[in-house]
Formats: sequence, structure tokens, C-alpha cells
Amino acid sequence: MSERMSEGERHTRGMRTRREVLGDAHVDRAEARKDGFTADFQDMITRYAWGEVWSRPGLDRRTRSCITLTAMVAGGHLDELAMHVRAALRNGLTPDEIGEVLLQTAIYCGVPAANSAFAVAQRVLTEQE
Repeated sequence: MSERMSEGERHTRGMRTRREVLGDAHVDRAEARKDGFTADFQDMITRYAWGEVWSRPGLDRRTRSCITLTAMVAGGHLDELAMHVRAALRNGLTPDEIGEVLLQTAIYCGVPAANSAFAVAQRVLTEQE
């Protein structure tokens, strides 16, 4: 993306994308917990994760969600995985497609990691029903 933006513009675009992907309730909770210790981190992820990477035109959000789910399983980031299962649903993935992504992770990330991921996703999907 060759577009030049100010930090403020990047933050604005990032916050818009973050809200579209994660939902207002999640972002509002994160913003409410923000304090002097975490403010710089929250600003950084808003500008760069959401304002730069998630906002790029090269991949659609469904594809980005598939990649992100896989990365969360590979890294063992189960709390983040739950958040991104919700985001994947918001981005149009079906529960069956999420299951296919997690099944794929069993081969490349390991069965124990996928087993834990299926448990997290099952809990999230049950909550969403």
C-alpha cells in the first residue's frame, strides 16, 4: 500500500477496521481498560495491525481471518483465538469453515494445539448460538 497517511489518519482507519472486524462491544471494552501503561500498545495495534495490515486491499477479510486463526493456533494464543473466532464469524466464515481451518491446523500445528483450538472455538460458537 503506497498511500501516505498521517499517524492520525492511520489510527482513524485502524479504529474503523478494528470495530468492523471485532465489533463495537469488544473495542469499547478494550478502550475502557486502556490506561497510561497500555495506551501506547493500544495505539500501536490500532494503527499498524488494523490501520495498515487488516486494511490492505490484497486479501479479503475472510482470508485474513483464516490466516489469523491459524496463527493463533500455531502460537498457542487461545484467548486471542476466541476473539478471532468471533471476528471470523463477523467476516463471513461459517462454523463449518472455521472447523476446516482448525482441522488443517492439526496437520501443520499439531494435534494437541488443534484439540485446544477446537475446544475454544466450540465454546465461542455455542455462545454465539
